[in-house]
Amino acid sequence: MARSKPFIKNHRDGTLWARGQTLEGVPTGYWEWFRKDGTKLRSGYFESGVQAGEWTTYDAKGRVYKVTRMKSKR
Repeated sequence: MARSKPFIKNHRDGTLWARGQTLEGVPTGYWEWFRKDGTKLRSGYFESGVQAGEWTTYDAKGRVYKVTRMKSKR
């Protein structure tokens, strides 16, 4: 059985840009994206590489700006 692997990507300046996990190279589970100043930009879940459920976008201060419910593509 395949195991998920942690995924981390940084901005050019070395600050955290994105983190999540992949399963056989495909995004899966909970993911987060960050601005260069460290505040959270967006977060949500992937199912087999497809955005699923509720995705949250945050304002410049890291507060919830909007929540988007992704439509199932099945």
